[in-house]
Amino acid sequence: MNEGGNGTDNLRAVSEEATTSIHLPPERAAEMIEGGDVAIVDVRRDYEWEAGHLPEAVRIEVNELTSRSDEIPRDKPVIFICRAGNRSGMAAEAFRQAGWDAYHVEGGLQAWAEAGQPLDGEVVEPHPQ
Repeated sequence: MNEGGNGTDNLRAVSEEATTSIHLPPERAAEMIEGGDVAIVDVRRDYEWEAGHLPEAVRIEVNELTSRSDEIPRDKPVIFICRAGNRSGMAAEAFRQAGWDAYHVEGGLQAWAEAGQPLDGEVVEPHPQ
């Protein structure tokens, strides 16, 4: 059987690349976003989102991800982002294990802003619980 004829070799190569890491440097995430056809999910709290966020992002707080997973597309890559990368890393790992093509921005919005990437507003520190 000639797998190359039906495109499975290309899919396998993309799949192998995708499974190597869920962690995206801000520059690579920006390239994916500029290329289009990706979903960006900001997992921070309301007050963090209101202070500043990526223009293309939707906000689903990390504690709501499970109950709102039907809002996250499965047919394109999903990039999770938070302030420093901890919450988004956990989200990306869980969604990758559940079958999504999931990633997160390494270093979160702090690294994104430091890399000079576009941000509506600013990054704020979390409020103490």
